Amino acid sequence: MPKIYKHSGSHLYMIFWKASRAVMRYHERSVCNQGFASLSDFAVLDVLFHMGALPVNAIGERVLLTSGSITTAVQRLEKKGLLQRERSRLDARVVLIRLTSAGQDLIESNQSQHADNLEDLFVEFSEEERVQFENLISKFDKRVQVISNNECLIS
Repeated sequence: MPKIYKHSGSHLYMIFWKASRAVMRYHERSVCNQGFASLSDFAVLDVLFHMGALPVNAIGERVLLTSGSITTAVQRLEKKGLLQRERSRLDARVVLIRLTSAGQDLIESNQSQHADNLEDLFVEFSEEERVQFENLISKFDKRVQVISNNECLIS
């Protein structure tokens, strides 16, 4: 097995992987502490809170759920009275998902605490470090998209 050298691609990947997993666990605990049964329930309500009514597939794309998973999540939240379906006024073929007043109240009441929890995650970063972090992550994300869109990496 080859040795992983400090600052090599393998080393940076391991640091990124460990950090991203830790951040996701932190985020999941924050969502759980807000009383949500799953991260997907929170994500669906959060997207609708910020973007307004959307078709099911558009919600799924934004919260990274497959068509089957987003359909299940929407049905679960609809049964709880947090979402409702309505036909688009512009195109009757399109069904939009909208927050009910109960869904709006639930996500709105949890936004502040969740935002505070996420702010605590980055409390050690100065404003300059936050800008640098954002720039580096954005640069990295663009590079990954370019590489992964080209071709299969496995030879």
